[in-house]
Amino acid sequence: MTLSAKPYLRDISMRDDDDIDLDRYPFNIPAVRDLNRLSFHPDVTFFVGENGAVKSTMLEAIAVAMGLPAEGGSRNVSRQQQEVSPLQSVLRLSKGFKAPRWSYFLRAESAFDVISYIDETWKDSFPRRPPPVSLHKSSHGEAFMQLLLDLGPDGFYLLDEPEAALSPNRQLAALSAIDQLVKRGSQFIIATHSPILLAYPNAKIMVFDQAGLSEVAYEDTEHYAVTRDFLNHYQRRIEQLLGDDEDDE
Repeated sequence: MTLSAKPYLRDISMRDDDDIDLDRYPFNIPAVRDLNRLSFHPDVTFFVGENGAVKSTMLEAIAVAMGLPAEGGSRNVSRQQQEVSPLQSVLRLSKGFKAPRWSYFLRAESAFDVISYIDETWKDSFPRRPPPVSLHKSSHGEAFMQLLLDLGPDGFYLLDEPEAALSPNRQLAALSAIDQLVKRGSQFIIATHSPILLAYPNAKIMVFDQAGLSEVAYEDTEHYAVTRDFLNHYQRRIEQLLGDDEDDE
């Protein structure tokens, strides 16, 4: 029997530290303040919640603690990091027995800068190899998909709101790409608002809210419920949201 290398990251916890100021961001946010032990699925774990619920902050902290740059990219992206939250310095990581072959932090808000850095440094890093076609020659969504398709097997990948650059059809394509990588030994942790991505089978979905952290089934997520309700009753919902012009006359 072959022992699976996954999960590369088993769980995280926050170390006991009297110096942690629980009134300071992000430690004053319930999902962080009440963090005991967060275990990850060997395949895909999703972070969901409202804006400001520290999903991206948690993802960034995990990335930096795993040796990846806060701005995104692989370990080979050695540019100056942006300022990071103090959360990464107090995380305790429990890793698997084997390190991943590849690691990458895909961050929507800084992907453009990371792509520029890769373009600028390729010649110095690989003087005898022809440069790749610049991803800047593609649309934002195409470049994002190409990055996803270029990820290698046996990898550990953190994706921060990948749907920001992707059309619904591209999100479906991203689901397929993620599944192919999962089947080739990769593990994903993804912060998202996309009900399409959240539908990935057997994934672990963790909700960040005022109650702290909790696991939820796909059909019990607000993302699924709101989207389903809107699509089934969109005319009525639009009327409720925008009001009836005749009533204003």
